[in-house]
Amino acid sequence: MFNKILVPLDRSNAAEKVLPFARKLAEALKIPVELLEVIDISAFSAHMVADKARFLARLIVRAENASRQYLDAIARSFPGLVVHCSRERGRPAEVILDKATPGTLIAMATHGRSGINRWLLGSVTEKVLRGTNHPLFLVRGDDKGKKKQSAGLSSIIVPLDGSPLAESVLPTVIELAKVLQASVVLFRAYELPAKAYYGREDYLPDYDALKNGLKDEAQAYLDKHVADLKAQGLERVSSLLREGAGPEEIIRCAKQHPDSLVAMCTHGRSGIKRWVLGSVTEKVVRHSGDPVLVMRGE
Repeated sequence: MFNKILVPLDRSNAAEKVLPFARKLAEALKIPVELLEVIDISAFSAHMVADKARFLARLIVRAENASRQYLDAIARSFPGLVVHCSRERGRPAEVILDKATPGTLIAMATHGRSGINRWLLGSVTEKVLRGTNHPLFLVRGDDKGKKKQSAGLSSIIVPLDGSPLAESVLPTVIELAKVLQASVVLFRAYELPAKAYYGREDYLPDYDALKNGLKDEAQAYLDKHVADLKAQGLERVSSLLREGAGPEEIIRCAKQHPDSLVAMCTHGRSGIKRWVLGSVTEKVVRHSGDPVLVMRGE
């Protein structure tokens, strides 16, 4: 499944919101963690007047020394785990993409704070999302609330839409559920397409019959996959069917299950360092208060 967790940090409380989850996953999966801070030289240059440019090299060295102390301190909060610390110069998103070797899970917050020593993690996360083939574990980052030392991941919400692409996340979910001892909820939202409401003057569809047909078909689909997952060794598997728009119902479902993780496969199209997220995935990533595991769909 995964052989390393890469955790990009920018010394902000927002970015550090991912750390409890990284600890939880590393302990459960028994894999090493790499803490990464990127020294963005372009950010230093942008905040420096021309006649002070000669001090740039000195500032960079000072930032690298501060980064070493910061990452070493963070590493000590991962007791009993193998932790590597990396400091790199460059553009954050590009460095993150280069550091993610095959089998890497990138774990990061969805936004951080900007400044001379901090990059705007929102734009960095978006670039990483669109530029990587690796799975990402994303947590909403903010500067509010106390830092947590541990995080719970007791349930995994798996949105399915009937497509093989959405189902391709299931093998990873099965492995994660076993090592985390988490329950799995297979979720599907259904609603009549807009064109169903445009009838002819001489024909008015039976909307209740159409809706019930959709509901029965979706429930049968979920029941089949619940049985399949139980046959593969998972005991706590259930399904949840909701009428409504996909993203909103997925987020609502996650809120109703404590310590949940949303695991989904994006409808991505490959290109030159570009990942066009499916609209449902993008909305869930942007607005969910629960962590989201995003897998690249082929």
